[in-house]
Amino acid sequence: MSLDQRLLRDSLGQFATGVCVVTASAPGFAPFGMTVNSFASVSLEPPLVLWSLRNDSECFDAFLAAKHYTVNVLSQDQIGQSNKFAGKDDHALAQTEYRTGTSGSPVLRNALCSMECETWRRYDGGDHLILVGRVIAVDKRPTGKPLVFHGGMYRELR
Repeated sequence: MSLDQRLLRDSLGQFATGVCVVTASAPGFAPFGMTVNSFASVSLEPPLVLWSLRNDSECFDAFLAAKHYTVNVLSQDQIGQSNKFAGKDDHALAQTEYRTGTSGSPVLRNALCSMECETWRRYDGGDHLILVGRVIAVDKRPTGKPLVFHGGMYRELR
C-alpha cells in the first residue's frame, strides 16, 4: 500500500504546534538558527527535550558539530524571525538578535523562553535526525503570547 505524502503532510499539519528557532554556534560556523516545530519535552529528570533535523538541511553539518544549542520558543511578535530562519540560505544570526548564554550558545532576545541544551543523544528518524538535549539553563519571559502554527499558517490563541 502506498501512502499519499501530501495527505500525510496535510494531516500532520492539523496538529497545532508552537514555533521554535534552534540556535547554535559550532566550531567553524558563525552563530546560526533554524526554525522548527518538531519540539517536544521528554523528561524532567533528567531534564530532556527533543527536536528533529531534516537530513538534507543546510544546517545539518553545523548542528552535528555543535555540542550545545538553544531551543527558543517564539512569541507572536517574532513571526519575522520565524520566517527568516525557515527559509533557505539565511541562517546567520545578527549580533543584535541574540546574547551568548551560559553554555556559549546563542540565545534569542525576546523569546517566550529559551532552553540551553547539551547534546545528549542523536537517533536516526528516517529522513530526519532526532536530537535529544539535556537542558542546562532556562530563561523565561514573564509575559507574551506564543507563536502558534496550524494548517500551514500562523494562528493566534484567544
